[in-house]
Amino acid sequence: MRGIYKVVQLLLLFILVCIFAMPFVWMLTTSLKSLGETIIFPPIWIPDQLNWSNFAKAWNSGPFFHYFINSVIVSIGILLLQLSTIIPAAYAFARYSFKGDKLFFGLTMITLMIPAQLIFLPVYLQMSSWGLLDTHWALILPFASSAFGIFLLRQSFKQVPEELLEAARLDNASEWKIMFKIMVPIAKPVLVTFCLFSFITHWNDYFWPLVMTTSDASRTLPIGITKLLQVEGGVAWHILMAGNMILVIPILIVFFFAQRQIIRAFVYTGVK
Repeated sequence: MRGIYKVVQLLLLFILVCIFAMPFVWMLTTSLKSLGETIIFPPIWIPDQLNWSNFAKAWNSGPFFHYFINSVIVSIGILLLQLSTIIPAAYAFARYSFKGDKLFFGLTMITLMIPAQLIFLPVYLQMSSWGLLDTHWALILPFASSAFGIFLLRQSFKQVPEELLEAARLDNASEWKIMFKIMVPIAKPVLVTFCLFSFITHWNDYFWPLVMTTSDASRTLPIGITKLLQVEGGVAWHILMAGNMILVIPILIVFFFAQRQIIRAFVYTGVK
């Protein structure tokens, strides 16, 4: 029975991997096909010849390097700004009791239920009044903090024993030193996980750059990908998928280096 259970478990895991991996594999193989191979029926998985030139066509179809740099600036800028706000906020909510702390934390959590599409108009008008439209700041400032990040870090900070913090205070450690020398290293797996989620979210964001930018000067990769639809006078699926692969590769690289910390974040249950 144990052997049957293990076989069934492995079979289910294989099916689950196929479900999640199939779209990515299809995107990869399509990016290496010719135009004719993308529209034939029944579809084929493996092209007769690997057309690596599709990536060059996608990259040279517009200022893709400029879009790439804009995406890097915006994604990293948002991440740095969020880290500078969520760490102190999570520490305050986790380790301090003050008047209205539950109310303020509840209000922070409520923002998770408000979609960006609902508040983009007042934010757009605010950015316009500050003269920041079509700049990197219009894409960065609206995401200066993250309720999701505050929640994750607060839950991690609350697991730290109070005795550890009291010992640090007896050694004349300041609150800032306790926060960054004790709390942040302990919560490193959770922090890395949040950084990955934040990076992926804003790297792939299409709606906000579409609303806040009007020229290629500040537009990001997801906006540039849409220009690949008419590269060869029609819907060039092979070029479009090559562009999507260019968009996805940085995310895969980041995930590769962060996967160990992500696993630790999900299995973390206490403090050593």
